Amino acid sequence: MNRIDAKFEELKSKCAKGFIPFVTAGDPDLETTVRLVLELDRRGASLVELGVPYSDPLADGPTIQSSYTRALAAGVKIGDILTCIREVRARCQVPILTMVSYSVVYRYGTERYISDAKSAGGDGSIIPDLPVDEAGGLLQFAREQDYRLVLLVTPTTPAGRRGRIIQASQGFVYCVSVTGITGARAKLPPELSSYIKELKTLTDKPLAVGFGISTPQQAAAVGEFADAVIVGSRIVKLIENCTDEGRDPVPAVGDYAEEIARALKPRP
Repeated sequence: MNRIDAKFEELKSKCAKGFIPFVTAGDPDLETTVRLVLELDRRGASLVELGVPYSDPLADGPTIQSSYTRALAAGVKIGDILTCIREVRARCQVPILTMVSYSVVYRYGTERYISDAKSAGGDGSIIPDLPVDEAGGLLQFAREQDYRLVLLVTPTTPAGRRGRIIQASQGFVYCVSVTGITGARAKLPPELSSYIKELKTLTDKPLAVGFGISTPQQAAAVGEFADAVIVGSRIVKLIENCTDEGRDPVPAVGDYAEEIARALKPRP
């Protein structure tokens, strides 16, 4: 069984909610990325999302955009990121997804990307700019490779299209919580709960909510109705701050991740 599927089956059996942290591969460097993923696994991450740096991010706010710029300036390439995944996989079994633009996948070679990512130890990819209308062939190839392609739904996705995306998405469905770009927010939309509950009437697949979640309190609140929470910008900013201050970001990220993971644990 694919590690993503196995993890969600495990969480369901324990009545637990998943924690999916995001880090940018190569920020501040690939060696630190490996250490960050291992620490996140140790501190309670259910899955880990690795951002593949791209010059024109589509929905990422300034925090993640800046991290992509730093990684690209350092010369990070796809092959380096696959090596990073391979190094992590040799030391732990946490499910790993890449968040990657379809432009990057297309230029690398669509089937080649999936094959190489799978060979390195990756379990799936989130491709935010891959329209469901054009994803059929790649979804089929991923399925044959036991690799998962995760698609996104947003609050503004029309109802009919929403159903098609959910049906096609593999592993889980990435549910964008807000209209806009990524970034920590003081408050999440009050209608988020009803939005996710409506999606649950359409599928039995796990629903993971991302965009805007930054505190343990927010994570716990979203965990009341979603199957997993995705936290990105807050972690990336913490890495940036520690690096700017000359501190190792790994312990600080680990402490923060442990707080989120604790907030998502089942209540007695």
